[in-house]
Amino acid sequence: MVTGGIAAVVDVGGFALLINAQLKVLIAGTASFCTAALVNYLLSSRFVFGSTATYNGFALFLLAALIGLSINVGVTMAGVYLLILPPVVAKLVGICSAFLINFGLNAFLVFRPKTNVQRAT
Repeated sequence: MVTGGIAAVVDVGGFALLINAQLKVLIAGTASFCTAALVNYLLSSRFVFGSTATYNGFALFLLAALIGLSINVGVTMAGVYLLILPPVVAKLVGICSAFLINFGLNAFLVFRPKTNVQRAT
């Protein structure tokens, strides 16, 4: 929960900075999400799942994060353009919407425990 919170602060803080720098919502949302994904992977691999961060693990993490990214940015854009929410509020809703799916993918796909399969002979 703490690692996700730190990543969320990176995401929404980066998003707010980029929006204030006059970047479009799609670009700001994508850039802040990707930065937060790196932070989340490094913290999650060590503190949540007790594994070593690797390039291959990060690549798999990023593939899984694409689903979270589409939900996060999609909800953010819908909030801004359809519901006329302030961009940072819409981003917070986007983060919350993607959280459970991202955690599930990480727990069951990216950081799944390695098992030794033995054949019965």
